[in-house]
Amino acid sequence: MSEPALAPRNAFVGVFVVWAVAFLASIAVGVFVPEEWRVSWMLVVFGGLVLLSFAVQLWYGSTQGFIFRVACSVTGALVLTGLIATGFGLAALIPA
Repeated sequence: MSEPALAPRNAFVGVFVVWAVAFLASIAVGVFVPEEWRVSWMLVVFGGLVLLSFAVQLWYGSTQGFIFRVACSVTGALVLTGLIATGFGLAALIPA
């Protein structure tokens, strides 16, 4: 008897995990960090997301499509972080 082949894990789950962390971390920075430090902390968050993206894709253990998956993770994290930072920046312009 031969053993059935196992289906490989979905490679893009790691991409979505990085995007979810990007969303949550950007919202946390926007809510908990004072306005004058917000941009600096958004850069720190993005740097952490780049490292997280590499770590998640290395943990997946497949070399096929590695650069594409990392690029998707980082690009999506950049777009999410930028949109959320833009939203908080525009909200800061509205007088309270």
